Amino acid sequence: MRWRIVLHIIGALTLCVGLTMIFPLFFSLYYQDSGIIPLTQSMIITSAVGLGMFLLFRDREENKGLSHREGMAIVALGWVGAGFFGSLPFYLGDVFPCYVDCFFESLSGFTTTGASVMTEIEHNAKGILFWRSLTHWLGGMGIIVLSLAILPFLGVGGMQLYKAEVPGPVPDKLKPRIKDTALVLWKVYLLFSAIEAVLLMFGGMDLFDSLCHTFGTLATGGFSTKNSSVAYFQSAYIDYVITAFMIIAAINFSLHYQLIKGRPLLMWRDPEFRFFGVITLIITAIITISVYAATDYDSIAESFRYTSFQVASIMSTTGYATADYEIWPAVAQGLLLLCMFLGGCAGSTSGGMKHLRIMLLFKQAYREVFRIIHPRSVNRVKLGKTVVQPETMTDILGFCVLWLGLFVICGLIVAASGVDVVSSFAASLACIGNIGPGIGSVGPTDNYAHIPALGKWALIFCMLLGRLEIYTVVVLCVPEFWRK
Repeated sequence: MRWRIVLHIIGALTLCVGLTMIFPLFFSLYYQDSGIIPLTQSMIITSAVGLGMFLLFRDREENKGLSHREGMAIVALGWVGAGFFGSLPFYLGDVFPCYVDCFFESLSGFTTTGASVMTEIEHNAKGILFWRSLTHWLGGMGIIVLSLAILPFLGVGGMQLYKAEVPGPVPDKLKPRIKDTALVLWKVYLLFSAIEAVLLMFGGMDLFDSLCHTFGTLATGGFSTKNSSVAYFQSAYIDYVITAFMIIAAINFSLHYQLIKGRPLLMWRDPEFRFFGVITLIITAIITISVYAATDYDSIAESFRYTSFQVASIMSTTGYATADYEIWPAVAQGLLLLCMFLGGCAGSTSGGMKHLRIMLLFKQAYREVFRIIHPRSVNRVKLGKTVVQPETMTDILGFCVLWLGLFVICGLIVAASGVDVVSSFAASLACIGNIGPGIGSVGPTDNYAHIPALGKWALIFCMLLGRLEIYTVVVLCVPEFWRK
């Protein structure tokens, strides 16, 4: 492990995080709120540390390439570093009573989990709230991907960083050079962000609220500037705009690029996109009917408005809320729980297991049943017309086993800290799936402030596991990874 190059690049990532703090500082200066001093101090500290590491560990000889191990170490440690320095505005601004809450909120933002320990959101400085939402937006497409787009020196060996960070079993390489691929993805991300922000302003939001909710939507994060989340605005127009963009954010961004390039058929031909679309429509229809039949909504259209929002919010792992789904019928709650496991598509900003993995596991299960009936047959798992290699299926199976196993272990740790069993496992699922709200005492009308410190640290680990797709984090805990 060449620690000089690892710390050199982590320094560059830290510098990027520090420089982005200037944007929330502008809002604090505009509103003349209490966030000016903590944001200024945080920006100076973070930028100075990042620049110092970047210059101190600079070595032209070592920048000729990155090994796979070094790439994974940079990504995992870089995200932990982002969470640490991102917590400084909360800590220096006395937003939370203890540091674990500051780190929890920061890493929840960067990992786009949206699990919050902030109880009185609207009482905080605008600049602090903007930083809180901006961590979503930076983490949504990925700090490493952002750096690959704007820092040319990371282009060498960049594939190791890209593969270690980008969600999904098979990262899409749209351009021959990784730097160009990262730039394309960020252009698409910026375009959709600009469109949503403008549409939300048409719906009555001011610039501050529209940007914060855009960051939470496109990054599938879910931090809101209001205590009652999106329900505060009581606008069907805003609900439908955010619903549409949550679904957009849950779709592979490579397909959005193909659509923008004038190739819409490529999107429809994608098996995962069709699977995601069908599952989402079926679940939405069933919940809409069951909720309309069991609650006091005035019409099926009103039921559809709230149902489609919650399904899109949980399926995309965004976590915004316009209704308390814990009072909905059991079948509706059960389907929403299923959505928490599914997540979005590979290559999106969503969390969860991803529809691509679920779809391929179903195909593999069918293949095994078929082989029992026809022992001599040759039946391979295919994705569209492409044969899926056995190594990929092994990787997916291992991922799902680790995902479920770590979810259970974390749930037990949270329960051991004193939280009830339902809320413990719901919190574990919501954090490892990067969803945010769960059920029980961490439901859509509650938050994570009441969870003891031990449980919060376990959930922090879960957030990182979910965002970096398990392997990148777990491998660092294996002794063989550090041996020569």
